[in-house]
Amino acid sequence: MIQVLSLLWIFFKIGACTFGGGYAMVELVAEQVTSHGWMEMQEIIDFIAISESTPGPIAINMATYVGFNVAGIPGAVAATTGVVLPSLIIIMIIARFYKKFIANRFVAGAMRGLRPAAIALISAAMVSIGAEVFLPFGFSVQSILTFDMLFSVITLGLCLFLVYKKAKPHFILLASAACGLLWGSIQNIFM
Repeated sequence: MIQVLSLLWIFFKIGACTFGGGYAMVELVAEQVTSHGWMEMQEIIDFIAISESTPGPIAINMATYVGFNVAGIPGAVAATTGVVLPSLIIIMIIARFYKKFIANRFVAGAMRGLRPAAIALISAAMVSIGAEVFLPFGFSVQSILTFDMLFSVITLGLCLFLVYKKAKPHFILLASAACGLLWGSIQNIFM
């Protein structure tokens, strides 16, 4: 029961303190989950990849997964409720006083100030997860000159090319999954 309440409280704090959507939450979730010893960073990275290809917001998917991993179904319900509840409360308050909020110069100023913070949180998550994925053993010449790195760069290049060509997101996900399957097959055969 203590873990369930802990999940509720931790994800409530994450939901209340994160602006900018689920990607801004990734770094906070990773820090909290690893500091409590609930999951390793590699597990979090694997789940982020999975949650990107499953329906639903990444923040809710992450909360549900972590909660389930820690305390089963009650943990999943607690973590999901915790991450959703702050937004629900804030939206209900804003909806009630929408006209007063929208015209308030302090609220407008706060929103302008939150935009750079959201970008910083998303960037921090990108750097943290990128370092764990591309350089799990630290930066060295050997870590860069690997087939894994080469394949990652090729896959990234393909994804950027598809984004540039304005390919549909599901096609980009399928192309990335196909690249991963190809690389996994090559590793099983030759390595």
